[in-house]
Amino acid sequence: MREFLILLLTLFPTSVAAATDGYFDLLPGVTLETGDTWTSDGKRYRLYGAQSCLRGTSYTDNHGQKRDCGEASLAVLAAYIKDTKPVCAPIVKKDGIAYVVCYATVGKDRLDLANVLITSGYAFAALNGEGLPYHVPYAVAEQLARDKHAGLWQFEDVQHPAILLSREVNARNKKADQ
Repeated sequence: MREFLILLLTLFPTSVAAATDGYFDLLPGVTLETGDTWTSDGKRYRLYGAQSCLRGTSYTDNHGQKRDCGEASLAVLAAYIKDTKPVCAPIVKKDGIAYVVCYATVGKDRLDLANVLITSGYAFAALNGEGLPYHVPYAVAEQLARDKHAGLWQFEDVQHPAILLSREVNARNKKADQ
């Protein structure tokens, strides 16, 4: 009888663990905008220090097909949310966006979600206006993913979003100067 009770408690937990104070649960059902940004309850959130592939940019897969790089980043973030049920904590709010740090649970380990996305090759280290990473360990993780050809890095024509964003800013500045 005792084994049966233990089995029932294992299969049908009586309570759900919720995020601790200062944290909130990142659960399926949020509206993903990109592979690093989402909205929930009218609020906008973004993973601090991470940059997803830009939607509308492409890479060529192993079959020679053009694929949307941003959609790939978004799909992987959605999968991690579904599979790991991260908890997040806001660290700074700027321009109506709460930048957050999220931790995913895999087995007994709590992992930094941005770092997981970057090391898997589906996100990049976000860079500031001087071209330096907001969080240096993410740049190291990105280089390791690049060296291992992980995720999107396996495709020769994937470009770091910072390069594309920089070109866009430079083009706007050039146009404004004319």
